[in-house]
Amino acid sequence: MTTQNSDGVRLQKVLAQAGVASRRAAEELIAAGRVSVDGEIVREMGRRVDPDTAVVHVDGSRIVLRDDLVYLALNKPRGMLSTMSDDRGRECVGDLVADRAELLNQAGRLFHVGRLDADTEGLLLLTNDGELGHRLMHPSFEVQKTYVAEVAGQVARDVGKRLRTGVELEDGPVVVHSFRLVDSSGGRSMVEIVLHEGRKHVVRRLMDEVGYPVLRLVRTAIGDVRLGDQRPGKLRPLNQAEVGALYRAVGL
Repeated sequence: MTTQNSDGVRLQKVLAQAGVASRRAAEELIAAGRVSVDGEIVREMGRRVDPDTAVVHVDGSRIVLRDDLVYLALNKPRGMLSTMSDDRGRECVGDLVADRAELLNQAGRLFHVGRLDADTEGLLLLTNDGELGHRLMHPSFEVQKTYVAEVAGQVARDVGKRLRTGVELEDGPVVVHSFRLVDSSGGRSMVEIVLHEGRKHVVRRLMDEVGYPVLRLVRTAIGDVRLGDQRPGKLRPLNQAEVGALYRAVGL
């Protein structure tokens, strides 16, 4: 059983401050048995917790309590490096963060979760949460990444089956989780590819291997976090549901 922390903050207040619900609504969540602290369902209103150390879930989703942790989604433009600095002065992700002084003050040292090559656009996550970032990048957790690619040629019907069965690349086989044709016209095709792999240039190499070179590539989702209509070069904070989904995807 979790030890009561008499010096902590009341659980309903912590939930309200985290933006989960109003304090009254948070009390209703607790009473309904929908809130757990350190793996234990909590129903009493007097429970106090330490926001810096407690692991709190609501309906099975992890709730971020620490106000020094930052989770951002960036739509990385084409041509920008996925680095926080560049000694040759090339445009990089760090330039966008440097323009947002309040993020630096709040987050301390931000880092990018994985990379996109310079010619690839789309969703890149930034955080200062080391444990989450490490797990998202580790292949053993198999977090899904979704890409939309414009490729040369009219894609044959059997390509999806080949990719889902597995394609042998020079550094080993790759199996695609799902593949679908989005559109096809004018000698080009638009396809959506979902995979767990994070190897360098893996989507481009896969499509080259099956005979359809990539002309443009956009990452549109990481797990349940989606790019949506976010404009290139724009940063946005993840909401509690998105952060909770990332935690859930890596077993936190």
